[in-house]
Amino acid sequence: MNDGRAASERITDEVTSWPGVEAGLGKRGEFGFRVEGHEIGHLHGDRAAHFGFPREVGAELREQGRVGPHPVNPHSTKLAARGIDSEADILDVIELMRLNYDRVAVRRSQSRRRESTY
Repeated sequence: MNDGRAASERITDEVTSWPGVEAGLGKRGEFGFRVEGHEIGHLHGDRAAHFGFPREVGAELREQGRVGPHPVNPHSTKLAARGIDSEADILDVIELMRLNYDRVAVRRSQSRRRESTY
């Protein structure tokens, strides 16, 4: 449902509502989202989102057509880009950020369990 807000604002409002997410401008003008120092993705205005995924995940997302090559390194399946042109794109960018967020949250919880056993 398009409520008249810009894509970047809608994505930012949702992603920053997740526990532990920090957002802000990066060195190259991108607006990034981080959890405990790990970037889960970043936006280039309202037009594109960029992500880093494990190779297998990135390759599978490319096969599904959910992401395409990242402009800096188009041959890497670890780096991915997603254009933002429609409501469906906004929702999928949020889902892709959530995919990375959940991966970081799992690592964080496993690390805490290990620390509590010592």
